[in-house]
Amino acid sequence: MTPVVQRRGNTQPIGVWLGEAARSVGTLGFASQGQRQSSMFQYDQAWLADPSRFEISPDLPLTPDRQFRKAPGRHDSVFHFAIADTEPDGWGCRVIARDHAQRLKQAASMGETVASRALTEMDYLLGVDDISRIGALRLRDADGRFVRAIEDGQRGTPPLLELADILNASHAVERGTETERDLRYLRGRGTSLGGMRPKCTVIDEDGHLAIGKFPSIHDHRAVTKGEVLALRLATLAGIDAAQARVVPSDGVPVALVRRFDRVAGGRVPYLSATAMLQASRDHEHAYTEIAERILSVAPDARRDLAELWRRIVFNMLITNVDDHLHNHGFLHVGHGQWQLAPAFDLNPFPDKERELKTWLTEESGPTGSVDDALAAAPYFHLQPDTALRILGEVVRAVSQWREVAKSPGVDMTSQEVDAFEPAFEHEELRLARRRLSRIGVQSEIEQKKRAR
Repeated sequence: MTPVVQRRGNTQPIGVWLGEAARSVGTLGFASQGQRQSSMFQYDQAWLADPSRFEISPDLPLTPDRQFRKAPGRHDSVFHFAIADTEPDGWGCRVIARDHAQRLKQAASMGETVASRALTEMDYLLGVDDISRIGALRLRDADGRFVRAIEDGQRGTPPLLELADILNASHAVERGTETERDLRYLRGRGTSLGGMRPKCTVIDEDGHLAIGKFPSIHDHRAVTKGEVLALRLATLAGIDAAQARVVPSDGVPVALVRRFDRVAGGRVPYLSATAMLQASRDHEHAYTEIAERILSVAPDARRDLAELWRRIVFNMLITNVDDHLHNHGFLHVGHGQWQLAPAFDLNPFPDKERELKTWLTEESGPTGSVDDALAAAPYFHLQPDTALRILGEVVRAVSQWREVAKSPGVDMTSQEVDAFEPAFEHEELRLARRRLSRIGVQSEIEQKKRAR
């Protein structure tokens, strides 16, 4: 388990390992002096000599030298990008910080003298349970044990039957009324990736690892159902998207999203688009930059470029404006090559301006215009007729949003459907239909609209 307080200065080195086979990759070091924090990574000689070796992170070339890093900006991580990808998200950090404060309070009540200090980035990194850590990188302490946050030997990930308990603990954290029992229950389980919203790692009915995403106490619409709706529409639109369904837990709709970085053979190495671009969180970035990296790393770049453009127009038409770089990812497919990971964290925002978070191109800046996307299609190696065909497929899928919203596994009520209408029925979709209708690509949709 992670100690309540680590000593100031250099920490004990942490081993970095890969996958269920636990192949040693290198050593991670961390130093803290006041507000100044830095990290160091060094590959193992055995990894460098392995024929199947690859750079685990774009900023970690295969060299025997020690490689150091300091955070370049105040919102950036002190760790190299692939390691930073495994840090807890905003919700996970909240759980870890509350847990730390509660344990300090408990120690003080027992008469123990504990030096109170702010948690370091290493504390947060080590606060994620080994089972739920994203991708294939794993951390092992100086005693040879994989780092986990769950105590008393209870290292298993909970089944669906325990969703209600985790939901209640998560809502207690949101209200600021959590108990030591709530935090003990959330340790490790509530620290996987995915933003600021309450969530946990669970085992699905068939034994597959999944993320359970809970409604927030502050929600004004059925956000969990909205995400499942978006993921199902994405699949209908020909997008490779994470599998998801709504699971009721004591009458509360929980979005259950299956982890795509876990397969029958074990864990799959993962990099966010932030890592792939070595992007600072303080700077704006564009989809065309992702396209350039795809050309460098993907075994089937044309497929991934077309897939990325398809996701762009889909995000525009469902008003998913939370498409920042950390919500795009890549999976390792061997020999140092990476392909686009399935789409995830897709959320319709009926109350937001239709402007993508990630810029379309470095010249266009932020936009939500399908015409702009069509104009940028050559950047993604798409001919005009291919781009229009893809747009037609996306429009056809998005136009079925009401039917999908009320289908089993989403189960929106009529009132919930109405709340999401502005995210789907808007001028941009009407313009896309008219453009497609003029060239005869989408006559089927127009007939369906007239029939209504």
